[in-house]
Amino acid sequence: MRLFDVLGPVMTGPSSSHTAGAVRIGSTARRLLGEAPAQADIILYGSFAATGRGHGTDRALVAGLLGMQPDDDRIPDSFAIAAAQGLHFTVSTGTLRGVYPNTAMLRLVGVSGRKLEVMGESIGGGRINICRIDGITTHFGGDRNTLIVFNHDSPGHVAAVTGALSRLGINIATMQLFRSEAGGYAVMVLECDQPLPEQLRDELSALNGIIKVTILNA
Repeated sequence: MRLFDVLGPVMTGPSSSHTAGAVRIGSTARRLLGEAPAQADIILYGSFAATGRGHGTDRALVAGLLGMQPDDDRIPDSFAIAAAQGLHFTVSTGTLRGVYPNTAMLRLVGVSGRKLEVMGESIGGGRINICRIDGITTHFGGDRNTLIVFNHDSPGHVAAVTGALSRLGINIATMQLFRSEAGGYAVMVLECDQPLPEQLRDELSALNGIIKVTILNA
């Protein structure tokens, strides 16, 4: 067990799960979008829906979308800051069978019009799991150097990505493959031991069949 697991995160707010974890879901969603969001529709499930307002979950998610971290003193004022920065958002609750108790869905539109749907779970101690991206099941926390590749499900993409990492001397710690259906839309998630350079994004983005490349360095 790590010391962090005992003490919990340095944070602003009453709950590591409902507040700190919610900030991390929002900030990770912003990084996955790749730009500042202009519109966010937030849906809370489970205990997020039942007690989230009292724990500041809604304000924490908006704070994360604004780029704040869990220890930011501005988290309680995130709604007003969002209004000042032009982020329009809605917060609602929903019911969905089989989801983790602390779950949020974020449907985002970026300042350039880019769209992204992210579902995240707050799993305790400020840690999170991004469990769905644009309807495709995933499983990563965003706390390691992570490469996320969105591509058409066709042969050669896995070899191209792993080959590029090998040439840069980057070791893969974990690798997960997800897809909507055979020949459809696919996502690769690779957690790596070394930071990922921007040149990797440029190299992979130029390949046929690659839709989007996202780098999340820890």
